[in-house]
Amino acid sequence: MTSTINQLAAKKLVQQLVQLGITDQNVLQVMSTLPRQLFIDSSLMAKAFDNTALPIGSGQTISQPYIVAKMTQLIAQIKPQKVLEIGTGSGYQTAILSQLFEQVYTVERLRELQIKAKATLRKLDCHNIKYKCRDGWLGWSEQHQFDAIIVTAAPIDVPQALLRQLAPGGRLVVPVGEQQQMLYCIERKEDQYYQTAIEPVKFVPLVAEII
Repeated sequence: MTSTINQLAAKKLVQQLVQLGITDQNVLQVMSTLPRQLFIDSSLMAKAFDNTALPIGSGQTISQPYIVAKMTQLIAQIKPQKVLEIGTGSGYQTAILSQLFEQVYTVERLRELQIKAKATLRKLDCHNIKYKCRDGWLGWSEQHQFDAIIVTAAPIDVPQALLRQLAPGGRLVVPVGEQQQMLYCIERKEDQYYQTAIEPVKFVPLVAEII
């Protein structure tokens, strides 16, 4: 019974995403089948497939499904193979990336969140993911450059380390700002970066230093 209810809720959510402008069929398919309820606290289970952000503890949130879909669609357009995610959080965005792209690298500064997300992702057989606990502002320089980078928390300014780690032809999707935030898509063409404002958003801040 619960499974049927979740399936219907997921279908309704995907219909909302289409109405909001999500057109990538691969993204929609993954989001229709991924059990979002596994990434949230049991007390919030009734809201698992609502199109809203939800708290996951430690002052962090699982992002609104529409924003997850939008950010994923923006990088999917360039068909990346190697993707970096800054801010593992619950692992929900990570799971979507792992089902769409060949290699996923994800960075989380809060170890307790990383451990929990890693366990959830293993249950879902997401085995193409590499994890690191560190300051997200630093990215993952040891892996050199990425075809795409998604940032799931908002820095005040775009971290220069992430720009350096973006491969030529790649895309960086990042929310920027404090009280007022804007989602940007930054494309690298050779040594030039071209920034496009996508839409206003609201994310938790990208905090420096591992706690």
